[in-house]
Amino acid sequence: MKSFSTPLLALLLSAMLVAGARAQSYSIDWFTIAGGGGSSAGSVYSVSGTIGQPAASGAPMTGGNYSLTGGFWSLYAVQTEGAPLLTISCTNSAVMVSWSSTTSNWILQQNTDLNSTNWVTALEAITDNGTLEFIIANPPVGNRFFRLFRSQVQ
Repeated sequence: MKSFSTPLLALLLSAMLVAGARAQSYSIDWFTIAGGGGSSAGSVYSVSGTIGQPAASGAPMTGGNYSLTGGFWSLYAVQTEGAPLLTISCTNSAVMVSWSSTTSNWILQQNTDLNSTNWVTALEAITDNGTLEFIIANPPVGNRFFRLFRSQVQ
């Protein structure tokens, strides 16, 4: 009987260890309750955000050619397929919308509503420092979207 109970006890203990390993507990390390928000979409991409995120650190989340920075949004870069990467960055009390100056025939356009087709040429003067073309814009009231549009050069 002694030789039969030892393997049975070992089998029972190993079964308990395996069951314990499978029954891992899940937890939510943090959460936030925010007030409001919305979604923006264009082409095949969309982004949703929430206003009042205390966890929005300002550090960008990146992957491939895309980057997303949390916080309070009012200016958006809409990436056009085949266009140079369009970037928005903070400069003191204004923002800089920039793209590579090594490309040509691209026009910076703006719109206040992604659901409309009313894209117009951005009003700010474009500066070219040899590396980047850019504008300096004051943060608007409401949303302002930017994109690069290829001009039809004859």
